[in-house]
Amino acid sequence: MNAVKGFFLDEWYFALPLVVMSLVAGALVIWRVLLNKTASTDLDDFLPVFQQALRKNGVKGAVALCKEEPGLIPSKLFVAGLEAADQGAAAMRRSVAAETELVVLPRLHFLLAPILALAKIATMVGLFFTVISMINTFDAIGQQTKAGNVKGVAGGADKIGLALFATALGLFTAIPLVFSHVLFKDWIARFEVKAKAATGKLVTLVTNYKKDPKLLDKVDDLDADEEDDRPAKAKGARRG
Repeated sequence: MNAVKGFFLDEWYFALPLVVMSLVAGALVIWRVLLNKTASTDLDDFLPVFQQALRKNGVKGAVALCKEEPGLIPSKLFVAGLEAADQGAAAMRRSVAAETELVVLPRLHFLLAPILALAKIATMVGLFFTVISMINTFDAIGQQTKAGNVKGVAGGADKIGLALFATALGLFTAIPLVFSHVLFKDWIARFEVKAKAATGKLVTLVTNYKKDPKLLDKVDDLDADEEDDRPAKAKGARRG
């Protein structure tokens, strides 16, 4: 404990930047966790409500419902798909794909680059401070040796261990950041799979609604809209 206290008091000009980076790192991770929570939607609860709104109020009512939801899937992807519903299933998919690439993915990757950059910088800064501290320490030891001060040499040796706290504090900041970055990337990958499945259900629901509102309960038949994706010219080309 005395060594730690000595590092923060005697080497405060090294400790302060590292502590600030640790606080910033914690704030970034908490911010990203909160963003993940607001981006998520429980589709098991939302889809039945969405089906009911689509059945009773049509596409416009479904759009109004989705815009009220905080999650990215209903408020961004579903809205983009519904706004292109009049043009067919293929247009809905294109609209959702564009919204995903231009809006959703940038929001999902927000803060990931600073988190990873801070993890790398904290490690390098900690090592850099340690090297500077050890250079100063060895210089002091050399001066004490020339003066024949044995006690001063022993005290300089103690400062070498003190200098290593800078590296330790840098790793203390970097390791949780790298771990958090990996978890966030995994969450984004799972979110993309969930978004694709939700988009397929959306296209099926809207296609079934256009055919017959009674078909809205059949959400598992993801191939119900295949006919809408086949251009008449392609059929004619196959015949030829």
